[in-house]
Amino acid sequence: MPVTGAPEFDEERRASWFGHKAETSKPYYYSVYLAEYDVVAEITPTDRAAVFRFTFPEGDDSYVVVDAFDKGSCVKIEPEKRRVTGYTTRNSGGVPDNFRNWFVVEFDRDFEYTATFADGERSEALEQQAGHAGGIVGFRTRRGEQVTARVASSFISPEQALRNLQEVGERGFDEVCAAAKQRWNDVLGRIEIREGDLDHRRTFYTCLYRSTLFPRKFYEFDAQGRPCHYSPYNGEVLPGYMYTDTGFWDTFRCLFPLLNLVYPSVNREIQEGLVNAYRESGFYPEWASPGHRDCMVGNNSASVVADAYLKGVRVEDTATLYRGLVDGANKVHPSVRSTGRWGYDYYNRLGYVPYDVGIRENAARTLEYAYDDWCIYRMAKALGRPQEEVELYARRARNYRNLFDSQTGLMRGRNADGSFAEPFSPFKWGDAFTEGNSWHYTWSVFHDPQGLIDLMGGRERFAGMLDSVFVVPPVFDESYYGSVIHEIREMQVMNMGNYAHGNQPAQHMIYLYNYVGQPWKAQWWTREGMDRLYSSKPDGYCGDEDNGQTSAWYVFSALGFYPVCPGSDEYAVGSPLFRKAAIHLENGQTVEIDAPQNCAENRYVGRMTVDGKVTGKTFLEYGELLGGAKIAFGMQPEPDKDRGAKPGDAPYSMSREDCR
Repeated sequence: MPVTGAPEFDEERRASWFGHKAETSKPYYYSVYLAEYDVVAEITPTDRAAVFRFTFPEGDDSYVVVDAFDKGSCVKIEPEKRRVTGYTTRNSGGVPDNFRNWFVVEFDRDFEYTATFADGERSEALEQQAGHAGGIVGFRTRRGEQVTARVASSFISPEQALRNLQEVGERGFDEVCAAAKQRWNDVLGRIEIREGDLDHRRTFYTCLYRSTLFPRKFYEFDAQGRPCHYSPYNGEVLPGYMYTDTGFWDTFRCLFPLLNLVYPSVNREIQEGLVNAYRESGFYPEWASPGHRDCMVGNNSASVVADAYLKGVRVEDTATLYRGLVDGANKVHPSVRSTGRWGYDYYNRLGYVPYDVGIRENAARTLEYAYDDWCIYRMAKALGRPQEEVELYARRARNYRNLFDSQTGLMRGRNADGSFAEPFSPFKWGDAFTEGNSWHYTWSVFHDPQGLIDLMGGRERFAGMLDSVFVVPPVFDESYYGSVIHEIREMQVMNMGNYAHGNQPAQHMIYLYNYVGQPWKAQWWTREGMDRLYSSKPDGYCGDEDNGQTSAWYVFSALGFYPVCPGSDEYAVGSPLFRKAAIHLENGQTVEIDAPQNCAENRYVGRMTVDGKVTGKTFLEYGELLGGAKIAFGMQPEPDKDRGAKPGDAPYSMSREDCR
């Protein structure tokens, strides 16, 4: 941090006022004016390094503070090299005991002043190792004079931090900034919005940007240019890829399907990293930060792995990839209960995780385990596994039926003796469910909407139940949490009934109208969701952004289709937001989306063609898109209630698998 005047290290005393009006934030560049010090601070990044530029006022007292944080750190000042190095052990968990984040800071001019700090005590020594270590270097500057600092870090070693600094090399700030801008243009330019409202375009690209931030690279390149990583699972430095900072409970839904479609080479690296995580820990992560963390429910790594493999995004060691799926389905991590399957023994024996055996959020686990078993079933089938194995996971994929209560038409927690848990309120958040209630989780049968339709008594009954979610007032019971959690409040204030888009369990629900011959309602509600819940303003999110998932929902929905069931090769059609868009695929093909009559009033699809052929289907196929499809939507102000009304027009359901 740049400061002027006294060389202050304490973070409270060195803090500076700033205003957003004197701040610039872009994917490739950030600047802020620090009013206390009359300093402009700028930063521009590479993958593992960055360049800082500080514009100082006139004076002999211009400084840069290097704070290595508390809980164990080290700082070393090397004046002859114009360099500050060190490490921090500061972390919030999920790492082995030998965790270090090594750093190097190289300046473009000599130091006029140096000082180090150890637990608040100033010293003239050039090196400190303490609970909280840091350093200050100073310069004489003329007004407007700029000091540049090249920065890199590594989780492997100090030598690797210096190697990572080579990403910057000898380039100046503006050169690095221009390269970063071009890199982001390449990433975001994969999807081209050619015509559309400016605010919608800003919202779209903001969402696409946020979708591409997660998961994060946790690998580096050794002296030979080979990928390597510090393992957050066993503390060793090992070859190969590693990604982290993602929660699959959120992101399996559409963030990873977006990667498979638009950025498959990135997800191929992620998949290699997942195999490495399994080799190093015996489990795929369900919530990685950076190692296994006890957060959320489900075994949704199965979805992330299966959707990638079935869409051709494949690793070399397929045998280990599949073994990790089966292994994780039949055990639980010894200390991190969200990894693997907590309650797997009950689930495998009874077909559900009981309500009354001390396993929280049991109904949510059961529903997600059933879908995850379907993903394993699809993988087993594709790999030609023994028929007995294929049939086992096919049977388990139907376990969602064990929680359906025909009296209420909803999913409920069920006791070990087979009785449904009492008392029951469809408005109670948590308890048997995860960050939602029965109204939200009943629809979590991604792989078999037709099976759920049959349980509910047919298409009209199913559609009526969907309708009721939007009609019922935002009533809630927060007693499980003891207070109103923010996800509940976000649902309450959105004026969309009990629909809780700000959290993930209900985000696919709108598209289920396609499965009951009423796609026009999906078209209506997707537009309502995009218009009401997203904008380019500072409060433009309707709830948790959640590792890119809520952003990816908007990206898909604005393009006009959505992956209700990752692991299948189909996308449910909604209502495209733009008149003209294009997806530039890595294979060189382009998906062109044309909706020339599109506007706020024309939200309904009247006629749809794929490569010039009229279709009444309410879904698109992955193979169509991969070949560079031309999709044309005829948009109109009134719904066409005949289009997509036939059972064969609906997207994939396991119960109708033999019909395809």
